[in-house]
Amino acid sequence: MTALRVTALDPDNLDGLRDALAASGLPVADLVDSGRAFFRFDDDAGPVGYGGLEGQGTDRLLRSLLVVADRRGDGLGRVMLGLLEARACELGVVRLHLLTNTAPPFFAASGYAAADRATAPASIASSREFIALCPVLAAYLVKAL
Repeated sequence: MTALRVTALDPDNLDGLRDALAASGLPVADLVDSGRAFFRFDDDAGPVGYGGLEGQGTDRLLRSLLVVADRRGDGLGRVMLGLLEARACELGVVRLHLLTNTAPPFFAASGYAAADRATAPASIASSREFIALCPVLAAYLVKAL
C-alpha cells in the first residue's frame, strides 16, 4: 500500500469534504464552526478520504472519518485513523471521543470503547455534534491515546 498524504483543508474550501460527507449521510451543518481541523487523505491513485478533529485541550472529538466509496475495503480507513490519532497526540490530546451510527465495530477494533454519554467531559458534551447533530442513539466511544 502506498503511503497516504495528509493535507489540512482550508476552512474556506471544504466543498470536497462537504460533498463526501453528504453522500455518506454524515453531518455537514457545522463544518465551518471554529475549533475544527479537517484533513484530506490521498495516495498515488487519488483521493482516499477525509477526517477531522474538533475542540481544544486534552479531550477532542474525532470527526467525519470516511473513506470515499470507490476506495473502501482495502484497510485505508485504519491507516487514516492512525494518522489522525498521531496528529491528535502531537496536539497534546489524551483522549479521543466520537459518535457513530454505523461504525462501532470498526472503531472498537482500533481500541475505542463504548461509553455512557453522561460521562463525557463538558468540552465534548457541549459540542454541537454531541448536542444536536448526532442522534441520541449514536454510539459514543472513547480511546485513551
